[in-house]
Amino acid sequence: MTLTAIEIPLHSPFAELFARCAQEPWALLLDSCDHPHGRYDFIFRQPVAVITQSQAWPQQLQAALAGVPSYQGPAEVPFQGGLAGAFSYDAGRALEQLPSHAQADIELPDLAVGVYHQALIRRRQDGVTWLLAETEQLPELEQFWLSPASTNHQLEFTLTSAWQSNLSATDYQQRFARIQAYLQAGDCYQINLAQRFSASYRGDPWQAYLRLRQHNNAPFSGFFRLDHGALLSHSPERFLHVSAIGLVETKPIKGTRPRSSDPQQDQANAEQLAHSSKDRAENVMIVDLLRNDLSRCCQPGSVTVPKLFAIESYPAVHHLVSTVTGQLTPQHNALDLIAACFPGGSITGAPKIRAMEIIDELEPHRRSYYCGSLAYFSKHGAADSSIAIRTLVAQQQQLYCWAGGGIVADSEGASEYQETLDKVAKIVPLLAELS
Repeated sequence: MTLTAIEIPLHSPFAELFARCAQEPWALLLDSCDHPHGRYDFIFRQPVAVITQSQAWPQQLQAALAGVPSYQGPAEVPFQGGLAGAFSYDAGRALEQLPSHAQADIELPDLAVGVYHQALIRRRQDGVTWLLAETEQLPELEQFWLSPASTNHQLEFTLTSAWQSNLSATDYQQRFARIQAYLQAGDCYQINLAQRFSASYRGDPWQAYLRLRQHNNAPFSGFFRLDHGALLSHSPERFLHVSAIGLVETKPIKGTRPRSSDPQQDQANAEQLAHSSKDRAENVMIVDLLRNDLSRCCQPGSVTVPKLFAIESYPAVHHLVSTVTGQLTPQHNALDLIAACFPGGSITGAPKIRAMEIIDELEPHRRSYYCGSLAYFSKHGAADSSIAIRTLVAQQQQLYCWAGGGIVADSEGASEYQETLDKVAKIVPLLAELS
């Protein structure tokens, strides 16, 4: 058996194409939303195997990737058969000994990764679209994508309750005070604290994803249909990108200001963020953490910081973003790297393990797929992954959405609480309108 990729004359938007398979279990859309930073869009479907047991997941995934058939096709195709799926924040429990204070009330596996021989891939630069599949399946699958789409009616999405947070403003401030005590005691330099919003719903979460997509334009968006739920992500943050020759890039976000409809105020907000000593200090802490994490798998001396404190703007917020790069050693691959770096330091704090212990103590519920990752790993070495912020989980007619931020010694409680609300300003209110 071999895998092959052919060019296919498809010009419809990828979200429109994905609607053809959006009801299939394990159908996964990795969606750049036409953002300037996006290079590819992917649709994965019909995995030949799935991995949902998080125990020893790095070893499980290495074995699964090694068993993917050989590929014969255009070398520039970024996915040539391999793995794709989602890692929950709690998949980190398989890597470190962590406490179990927070309630685990979302009944989804901590890991949801498929072995995919089949994918539809579009290069945004020129619109070239490739169909990847087992060679003998190509004619049938080409017909599937090129034939007229069915007009099957999708269930409209609507919320059936108001959003509720698992932390009141008072609860948040109490936890903020406890974090300040930990910081003053020297446990950590920075700790991320999140609150979780939840609401009941009826209908199809895919329709909710499309509604949010219209307003968020995030380059690391994605929709994943699971057996008993769905993930809806509109993340602006790259976790780890690895080229086929082992060049590594990570782009941590740390520092946020709200957007304004007044252009002058909007520019002032961006300028304030760019020159904020507090936000720059937070950003440097996470850059240093990631430099250390990357060095576990990269060649000595190869880890560098080509961009520090760049401003990136999105519909709801401005972000302060840095870039860290490196070169993998010949002995390591992208799966080794994600295991060495998971979960991303930008959503834990520093030092990472102690911050995660405190998060588990202070947040009432486990994070599930929030702050985990959506990712793909091609057998030829290329990989890309997001930090799953601005991410919702749909399960048992309940929809969950989180927002958090890094807290340091000179953070101010009211502004940190407001920042969590700013981050979901293009998510929670938009879906509340569908009730």
